Amino acid sequence: MLTDNQVGEIKDFLSGKKKIVLTTHMNPDGDAIGSTVAMLHYLRKKGHDVKAVAPNKFPDFYKWIPGSEEIIIFERKSALSKKVLQEAEMVLSLDYNAFSRAGQVAEFVKAASGKKFMIDHHIEPEEGFDYYLSTTKTSSTGELVFDFMEMMGDLDLLDKDIAAAIYTSIMTDTGSFSFASNNAKTYYVSAALIEKGIDTEKIHRLVYDTFTEHRLRLLGYAISERMLVWPDLHAAVIYLTKEDLNRFNYQVGDTEGIVNFPLSMDGVNVSVLITEKERKVRLSFRSKGDFSVNDLARANFQGGGHRNAAGGQTNDTVHQTIDKIKSALEELKNELDYKLSY
Repeated sequence: MLTDNQVGEIKDFLSGKKKIVLTTHMNPDGDAIGSTVAMLHYLRKKGHDVKAVAPNKFPDFYKWIPGSEEIIIFERKSALSKKVLQEAEMVLSLDYNAFSRAGQVAEFVKAASGKKFMIDHHIEPEEGFDYYLSTTKTSSTGELVFDFMEMMGDLDLLDKDIAAAIYTSIMTDTGSFSFASNNAKTYYVSAALIEKGIDTEKIHRLVYDTFTEHRLRLLGYAISERMLVWPDLHAAVIYLTKEDLNRFNYQVGDTEGIVNFPLSMDGVNVSVLITEKERKVRLSFRSKGDFSVNDLARANFQGGGHRNAAGGQTNDTVHQTIDKIKSALEELKNELDYKLSY
């Protein structure tokens, strides 16, 4: 976390107009986009020249967020992305805590001459930043943006657009307040956002009720045809091949949330989604209770994240990946028998 001296340094730095670039991770999700757009609006209201760069395209169901259209997509505009990063006097890394998570943008973030400032809520932040607003004891990076505004004494700058972006971060990173939300402060922050006039029901619909027919059919197919359940391991795996994705006209974001469905089964405490991409296989992990999918992802799949939500990747085939997951879980079998109680 930031020390009092660092808070003072940042206040001094932000006292005059600065060139600031916001960056986020590969395959940006709701927290990545929400926190980035919230910070974009906030810093511009303070008079700064602010740009935002994302490594690749984000799902269309976040494009309603006011300001999201200004995010520069590196894979489409690499020259412009490099230019603004080279000119930046400060680079903020939002919702990621290791340079590699920024994909192709990573080398330009590391090479940037400006101050480097991480704002993130994942465990084990990497060294190499000048400032860290980093804690796992919060719902989302979006909530940390609210905290940062409060530290700067700028909550009077909180407006409806910033509130909508932060609320999107919190809502999506807590599964609509179903996990990672046992902190009373998250609800105090949400209340402050609602007081700015946001329509939480509409925000929920804009994110979760805008499926295309193809996306809904892909979800049905994934559950009916591509789900493996291992009762003795209290686990389930859903796998989708490139052919499956092509069959259902896959668009960025179409697999978001699928990994959560197996956890709705009684006795299933770990869920894994395997998605075959070009040249690699991506994994998404979810768990109930104290079982750490972060540890599982870090130890076996070049990944990590939170205790109950993590990601990873491998160069193995889909079926090799399934075998590797099963083998890893068999070694952890005694940790997987979690029973829900109140």
